[in-house]
Amino acid sequence: MSTLLALTALSLVLPAIQDDATSDAPKDLFEPLDVFQLEVAADPQVSPDGSKIVYVRRYMDIMEDRARGNLWIVDVDGGNHRPLTSGTAYHSTPSWSPNGDRLLWVSTSEGSAQIWCRWNDTGQTASLTRLVESPGSLVWSPDGRWIAFAMNVPADTEPLASMPPRPEGAKWAEPARVIETVHYRQDGGGFDEPGHRHLFVVPSDGGTPRRLTTGDFDVNGSPSWSPDGSKLYFSSYRGEEPEFHPEESEVFELTIETGALRQLTDRVGPDNAPLVSPDGTKIAYTGFDDTGLSTNTSNLRVMDLDGKLIREIAIDRGIGDVTWGPESGGLYFTYEDRGDMKLAFQRLAGDARPEVVAEHLGGTEIGRPYVGGTYSLSRNGTIAYELGLPQRPADVAVVRRGGEPKQLTHLNEDLFAHKTLGSVEEVQWASSYDGRLIQGWLVRPPHFDPAKKYPLVLEIHGGPFAAYGPFFAAELQLYAAAGYVVLYCNPRGSTSYGQAFAMEIHHDYPSHDYDDLMDGVDKAIEMGFVDPERLFVTGGSGGGCLSAWIVGHTDRFAAAVVAKPVIDWISFTLTADESVYFTNYWQPAPPWEALEHYWKHSPLAYVGNVTTPTMLLTGEEDHRTPISQSEEFYQALKLRKVDAAMVRIPGAGHGITARPSNLIQKVVHVLAWFERYDVEIGRKGEAEGDGE
Repeated sequence: MSTLLALTALSLVLPAIQDDATSDAPKDLFEPLDVFQLEVAADPQVSPDGSKIVYVRRYMDIMEDRARGNLWIVDVDGGNHRPLTSGTAYHSTPSWSPNGDRLLWVSTSEGSAQIWCRWNDTGQTASLTRLVESPGSLVWSPDGRWIAFAMNVPADTEPLASMPPRPEGAKWAEPARVIETVHYRQDGGGFDEPGHRHLFVVPSDGGTPRRLTTGDFDVNGSPSWSPDGSKLYFSSYRGEEPEFHPEESEVFELTIETGALRQLTDRVGPDNAPLVSPDGTKIAYTGFDDTGLSTNTSNLRVMDLDGKLIREIAIDRGIGDVTWGPESGGLYFTYEDRGDMKLAFQRLAGDARPEVVAEHLGGTEIGRPYVGGTYSLSRNGTIAYELGLPQRPADVAVVRRGGEPKQLTHLNEDLFAHKTLGSVEEVQWASSYDGRLIQGWLVRPPHFDPAKKYPLVLEIHGGPFAAYGPFFAAELQLYAAAGYVVLYCNPRGSTSYGQAFAMEIHHDYPSHDYDDLMDGVDKAIEMGFVDPERLFVTGGSGGGCLSAWIVGHTDRFAAAVVAKPVIDWISFTLTADESVYFTNYWQPAPPWEALEHYWKHSPLAYVGNVTTPTMLLTGEEDHRTPISQSEEFYQALKLRKVDAAMVRIPGAGHGITARPSNLIQKVVHVLAWFERYDVEIGRKGEAEGDGE
């Protein structure tokens, strides 16, 4: 079906979504097709002198149904906002040269992903490479002469069997796919082609890339140059059976001229993202001691060049995205805290706590309000970052330590200046299980009337080790525009509240996170504007698992939409793309050694209790929570004669909403399902009223 036909079909569903599809309905609501008008400011990179910022301006191509990205530049005071690239190619990962005279990025403008360069004095641009694989993790050498990057190198493999010659013109079947690895497919990428991610360097004025690393190992993340340009530092696992060690890595030093490798760290657990200090005397990196927990908060470590540990910084929050201060005396880093992403500065000397420099980094995931954002730092201390707000996707903002933030772009004012969005407010409640304080947010419908009673949608985040926050979310705003109060929250197991809070569901998921969620529903009802007879629930991935768990444990909800769920932990663990990780960390043992444990936590074990009308919604190419999970639950519900539907999104992986029209498809189907049973509740109430 074409995009136009798909959207036309979806538009037939929309009238049923509105409470009152008459000419008197508000005309200023956020509508499904408005998704194509959204823009996002991503990956802002401030120039070395702190005067300009280049960022990726993402937009939605309604004709091709794809997110696109062009590079834009803006002065640090907000002036001279203009494009650097145009067209429908995707331009990403901008990077200033050390002295600011050139700009690198990756572009698909010639069909495949290549490294491009712009000479800022003339505005001339050129492709520097002719690569057959996509480059990533671009890093300038300190003198600006070289560019280090990472790229996949296909493996040389011998076929298991050889077919006899095919007659000329014969139309035989596609060749068999032979798989001999533990990890053989990746959600969003399909079946793995044998190969490994290695480091390369290429002259910054173009030329032939030189490969620096070899072997059956992968380089993780971005490398870091020594100040004299003679060495690169990177993270990798180079031990035995790398497929069975998904959380293991060490920091290595690579001498570029000779190719000599030196291992600098040695602990059980990941040592990631090494970053050399500007004075060349220290290396910062992140990681944790791996003790087999379901999730861990990463700490920040600083060591000498010989690997001797100088200091470890632990704040009971996951530390990431580290940058050295210009004087090498301290470090900037991001961390999640109570549903927000913050940027902090930590001095190496003394025992002072980190200084919060900026808050509300995020807003780039427009579908649901997940926490996460990026920043960059100039030599003069100017910081550019993604600013996320409850009613706007990410814009570019700047700040300096001790100063006030300034928002530079307002990319969506042309759309939202004429729209009324749902207001977002924080709510908190004590869990009935153990009194733990749970944080959540309510989205009230536009033109909210406190005297009315509204239906409620409980929307549950995935992960489960993730967090929602007060950020713009197109899906939730569309639910609110359709007349629903939306409740979303961070039950136990969510990140940003410390290791102990996350570990509440270690080898015990789902469990009392259910109590946290239901207590949130009760809290919303107590506020006086939610109709307790018109409750609905939905969630995706981990939230899909919890949605399925909920309908197996209560009949309070009028209808449910279970999106891309885990239904049976036994079959899930043996069919998901990250089966090694799920078996080693999320469960106490493999399925054949702990069948009772797996089954106890599987929503399928409680399908005999379900009476709630339930829709399953999953991408057909989902390899993270394969669609077979949805099929199991759907078939079980049908066998029990429970009202059920299955919505299959063709071509979509686990991130269903990667294409804008799929975000719309998801929302309109969720709302249509809820409306079907909300209408029945209304009719039942009218009949009872007539009887009286």
